[in-house]
Amino acid sequence: MIAIIDYDAGNLKSVQKALAFLGEESVITREPKEILQADQVILPGVGAFGDAMDHLTGLGLAPVIREVAKRQIPFLGICLGLQLLFESSEESPGVEGLGILKGRIVRIPDQEGLKIPHIGWNSLQLEHGGRLFEGFSGEPYVYFVHSYYLEAEDEQIVKASTEYSAHIHASVEQGNVFACQFHPEKSGAVGLRILRNFCSIERK
Repeated sequence: MIAIIDYDAGNLKSVQKALAFLGEESVITREPKEILQADQVILPGVGAFGDAMDHLTGLGLAPVIREVAKRQIPFLGICLGLQLLFESSEESPGVEGLGILKGRIVRIPDQEGLKIPHIGWNSLQLEHGGRLFEGFSGEPYVYFVHSYYLEAEDEQIVKASTEYSAHIHASVEQGNVFACQFHPEKSGAVGLRILRNFCSIERK
């Protein structure tokens, strides 16, 4: 069973629908016991970094997510769910993230001819042998919706990147913690394959 964490940040049903298409059972939950007993855990999300951290803290889910990472339960952060794994974001100065991974979230710089938020399809440059991208070749296209992006402290955890006014760290992996700035659940066959790869990863 896959636990999809509900913290009032939206985008849950589309993730659940994609998993159902793959034949995977999932539950949308905010119950710590249910999350910690899951085979895999997904943290989706859209919205502001500070509000999301307030919700996670208020619901008592921040320590649960840290415990998921500690127990090496396969964990996938999507979009805002990626950003929350890191230490801080320019979107919400003074607000601490979960701090499970080291790095910061910064605003996409303005560039003539490019719109912010970045909404649309971009190709990925794959690197460092990410398990989410096993079986992929070339530069797969995925769907983004974001105004802020990751600068990871350790580039070795970066498994995919893209270019949009900046060099964007688009997917990371450390231990059994995975995250994507893009939306695999909205990225067609490529995204479904990424989710299938994640669902095949077992607890350590």
